[in-house]
Amino acid sequence: MKVYEGIFDGESLRFGIVVSRFNSFFSEKLLEGALDALKRHNVSEKNIEIFKVPGAFEIPFVVKNIIKKGYDGVIALGVVIRGETYHFEVVANEVSKGIAQINLEAEIPITFGIVTSDSLEQSMDRSGAKAGNKGFEAAMAALEMANLNKILRE
Repeated sequence: MKVYEGIFDGESLRFGIVVSRFNSFFSEKLLEGALDALKRHNVSEKNIEIFKVPGAFEIPFVVKNIIKKGYDGVIALGVVIRGETYHFEVVANEVSKGIAQINLEAEIPITFGIVTSDSLEQSMDRSGAKAGNKGFEAAMAALEMANLNKILRE
C-alpha cells in the first residue's frame, strides 16, 4: 500500500490570503491565526501576500484573479453572521459555491476559512476562543494541500 499526504513544512512556499473586512473584529483574528500557522511552519513573511476585500461576497472574485500569481495555495478568510434577513443565506451560499468552483478549476489548492455562524458568540468561538481558530486551521490545510499538490504534479 502506498499513501500520499502533504507535510506541514512551508519553506519556499508562497501563499495568498484573501480576507474580508466586514465583521473585522472576527476576520482579523482569523487572519492572525492563519499568519501564526504559516510562520510557525517555516513560511517566510515575504512569501505571504494579503488581499483585503469589503465583504465575504467579494472573496471569490479576488481568489479567482490571484490564483495565477505563482502561489502554492490561497487561503480565503471571512465571517458571515446570521441576521434577521435572508441576506445571510445568500452570502454564505454564494461565497461557498464560488470558492468551491474556483477550487475545482484551479491548479493550486484554495482553503475555506470562512466562518458562517448564527451568533456573535459562535463567531468568537471559531475565531480563537472555544472552537479554535478557523484561520489557523485553513492555513494548516493550505500547507498540507500545497505539499500534496507538489507530489501530485510529479
